[in-house]
Amino acid sequence: MITNTKTERTMFAKVKSPTFIDVLTLELVAPIRSSLKAILRDEKGDECSRLEASVPKGDNTVTWKGLNDLPYGIYTLELSQGDDEMKMRLVKRV
Repeated sequence: MITNTKTERTMFAKVKSPTFIDVLTLELVAPIRSSLKAILRDEKGDECSRLEASVPKGDNTVTWKGLNDLPYGIYTLELSQGDDEMKMRLVKRV
């Protein structure tokens, strides 16, 4: 499930795959020059990992590495870029 907390706005990012093992690749649909903030939360809502990255001009992908230590299960990815925010449900595989 993908939700966008701002109404009447398009999604600004997509995940290449809703399942991951140790890396998440985010595709920015309409990258802006602000930084991208991402929080990965487990099923209880606890923060498991955080990423803050500057989006290089002309690049529309961000790779989040180092997620292999997380236990398998369902996670919520919270993304924000500028004033836009969105959430996605993801599955961590072994």
